Amino acid sequence: MFFPERIRSIRIADRVLEIGPGGSPHPRSDILLEKKFENLEEAEAQRGYTSELQTNKKVVYYDGGIFPFQDKEFDYVICSHVLEHISDIESFLKEIFRVASKGYIEYPLIYYDYIYNFPEHLTFLKFNQGILFYMPKSITLLSEFSEVNSFFYESLKAGHTCLIDSLKQELFEGFEWNEPFKIKKAKNISDVCWKDIKINTLVYYKGKKFLRRVVKDILKLIIEIKQIILK
Repeated sequence: MFFPERIRSIRIADRVLEIGPGGSPHPRSDILLEKKFENLEEAEAQRGYTSELQTNKKVVYYDGGIFPFQDKEFDYVICSHVLEHISDIESFLKEIFRVASKGYIEYPLIYYDYIYNFPEHLTFLKFNQGILFYMPKSITLLSEFSEVNSFFYESLKAGHTCLIDSLKQELFEGFEWNEPFKIKKAKNISDVCWKDIKINTLVYYKGKKFLRRVVKDILKLIIEIKQIILK
């Protein structure tokens, strides 16, 4: 989760469900809903290669269909970095709306996958004027760039995260909702893109720690390039 500070509406007595908690559930979650995976390798890939879930909270496993809960069994539901893994967005969100009256949703935007192209991600999403637009990744031409994407994907696995750290406001989206919102399949790729994006110039006085990280990544990249040239 990139924007935990946006979760503001959980009351003291609220019963909170978290869907797909990965390795680090939100501290306020009461029940965790996780899909059953065929093997450990798939489970690891689906949680983004984060650490394995360690929790003393109740974990409910299901097959990915109807949630095993009663209508409005929860007051709040957290669904962070799950929707992009779902092919049937409309059915999934209907289940979210069924079991809770409000919640928080977060997901990567199309730009993130056009850089890294996670094979586990199936759907592009963008919330605009009260409507969540979705587009199956399979209907785009992204697969034609797989050899390019693989370079950036491997760079991310190797720890080169400066781009994400500096552009998370543009690469991800997260918001609270307190009533069901409209869901619509995108007609074209512009429906899942920012309409008017203004990227702030990177400011280097954000802190010495940030600067050291940038310099470290640049030096590491230079060393790797030299090694390739000398081979």
